[in-house]
Amino acid sequence: MTESVPPHAHCHMCGKSIPVNETLCSEDCRQRYQTILKRRKLMVYFMYGMLAALIIVIVIGGRYF
Repeated sequence: MTESVPPHAHCHMCGKSIPVNETLCSEDCRQRYQTILKRRKLMVYFMYGMLAALIIVIVIGGRYF
């Protein structure tokens, strides 16, 4: 009664079963994945910018106290 499941992977976006050497199942999932990566990269740049601004404010503000 034990059934063997053939080797497979799952799409990172939608979870569909795909061949082992693939990461995404379709062009739609690929485009959505790229959009998420772009947003993530933008957020990282924004966080670095905010951290740099905070450090600058602390350094400049520390000179007056």
